[in-house]
Amino acid sequence: MKLYRIFFVLFVILIVSSGWITQLAGAEDKPLLLTSDCPACCKKVNIYPGIDADNLMRIKYIVKYTKFARDYNGTGWFYLIDKKGFKRTRKWARRRIILNKNGIDYKDLVVVTEPQNIKGLSVLAWTYTDPDKEQETWLWLPSQRKVRRVSPSEADDSAMGTDWTTEEMSTRKWEDETYSFVKEKEIFEGYTSRYNKKTYYKGAECFVVEARPKIEPWYYSKRILWIPKNIGGQVFDEIYDPNGKKFKEVCKVYEIRDNACLPQIFLECADLRTDHLTVNEFEKVEFNTGLDEKLFSVKSLMRTKW
Repeated sequence: MKLYRIFFVLFVILIVSSGWITQLAGAEDKPLLLTSDCPACCKKVNIYPGIDADNLMRIKYIVKYTKFARDYNGTGWFYLIDKKGFKRTRKWARRRIILNKNGIDYKDLVVVTEPQNIKGLSVLAWTYTDPDKEQETWLWLPSQRKVRRVSPSEADDSAMGTDWTTEEMSTRKWEDETYSFVKEKEIFEGYTSRYNKKTYYKGAECFVVEARPKIEPWYYSKRILWIPKNIGGQVFDEIYDPNGKKFKEVCKVYEIRDNACLPQIFLECADLRTDHLTVNEFEKVEFNTGLDEKLFSVKSLMRTKW
């Protein structure tokens, strides 16, 4: 019996030292991003077989905040269109740096660069790796030469006069909602843009996810998201008010690049209560350009000439 125990102990030591147990344990941990040796490339999202709703939505936020890259640099236009068809145009620039160090996950900056009367209007957000640490958000009002901190209770306010809320544009995180599958396989019937009349993602095989806010009461009661299995970001949202009535539809269009980068290239947000429409068209999107973290500070908001 003693000899048996000695052989058993030696066997355990052998398999632990060889890393076999470690490999078995690691097999259960599915990475959400796959690493790449290409300096100019992005990490590829990993929508693995049998993924649950929570991890799928983690990937959705990786795509939303471009956490597959080291940084993001984009420009484009907002079109604000009322029910009579009157259109206002605003040009924007967006910068983001993914840090994942010193307790900071990423820093995100959105700036209006045209027209002249609101040029420089900005929203800066710092998101922390600790989910219990409150995100910090600042609004720069250039006409008043004033920086104002945005509280979480204001996250449902309009972002820069658009149909997007501040939460939808910059501050919503994975931890803010609970998730469940409506269907794990559904063919999307497509979304036809009210702006350009194009139909997007017709016939795409999607996950359908219900997301409910943890804050109660809040300006919406749930969202229904359609997420194609080859993208990981949602292409269509239906958003319901506290009474369960749908009041907003959102479409997001992506470009799938050969280097695994996955930028959004067209967004449309339709407010069904007012027949108002906000369209985001993208002029340029670049990744991994070496942005300086110093750009993402309150002092830079006040000093930068856009």
